[in-house]
Amino acid sequence: MSTPAATGPHVRNLRLPRIGFGAASLGYMYTPVTDEEAEAVVEAMWAAGIRLYDTAALYGGGLSEARLGRALARHPRAEYTLCTKVGRGRPFGQRRAPDGAGDFWDFSYEFALRSVAESLTRLRVDRLDVVHIHDPDRSLDQAMQGTYRALERLRDEGVVGAIGVGSNSEVALAALARRGRFACFLLANRYTLLEQPALGELLPLCAGQGIAVINAGVFNSGILATGTGPGARYEYQEAPPAVQDRVTRLYDACSRHGVAVKAAALQFPLGHPAVKSLLLGGRSIAHLRENLRLLTESIPETFWAELKAEGLVDPAAPLPPAGGPGD
Repeated sequence: MSTPAATGPHVRNLRLPRIGFGAASLGYMYTPVTDEEAEAVVEAMWAAGIRLYDTAALYGGGLSEARLGRALARHPRAEYTLCTKVGRGRPFGQRRAPDGAGDFWDFSYEFALRSVAESLTRLRVDRLDVVHIHDPDRSLDQAMQGTYRALERLRDEGVVGAIGVGSNSEVALAALARRGRFACFLLANRYTLLEQPALGELLPLCAGQGIAVINAGVFNSGILATGTGPGARYEYQEAPPAVQDRVTRLYDACSRHGVAVKAAALQFPLGHPAVKSLLLGGRSIAHLRENLRLLTESIPETFWAELKAEGLVDPAAPLPPAGGPGD
């Protein structure tokens, strides 16, 4: 389920529906996707009531943006929230390579202005609700001195509605929270059913400063959805044995309580008050419909209690609301 942007949570005048679509797959994240498949997925998202769309110049070197822009062009611009990212890229149409080989990082002022202009063209819009600084983990000074200043200018000009950061590093995001005025952070893989390192510093910091967290990567790039075994992916690579063992324990606990692992993984992050939105990914309409259904699946409190007692979930983690994400 999704809440239309007009009635979703407002953080510093930023409209964030509870459920959104992460469009990385439209840019060949792992598997080739045709133009027709991409358009069908976006249309299915729209039909399901989803009004938050997240992409990046990185995904397929702009291919995701181009496809998303083409599909959304038929819908009223005022009815959806659109987010993209700048600072990290790859050649147009290129799929993700192992360890990010072929990607480049550029956090200069000039590149940010040029990248936003190119994103606007590909997305077929004249403004962006959010622009995230993309993976600045090793370049915090450059990102603040270059990209952040450029986005401030564009925010003052009305081209960008809000400035955010997208990262897999809760440490980098916590550091940036103290250095700039950010409306939101897109946090991937760091507050999930599998592990919750963001619970220690980042999420309390965001809650205290009013920084909205958009949570992504709830399946830890795959393993919570597929289970263990050859080819299981964690952090965009093959899952190591220790991670596979922990996932096995989670699957066993879910089986004892009759809970779908994917349902628990989807619902868990929404329990934290700093998490305002959850991004669903994928290239399959069937998977989309399954995930929306699993978001409303009833999960007994005894299940969450067992996960905490067994050390599989941090005891301090807030529990998700019963009956789905709500508004």
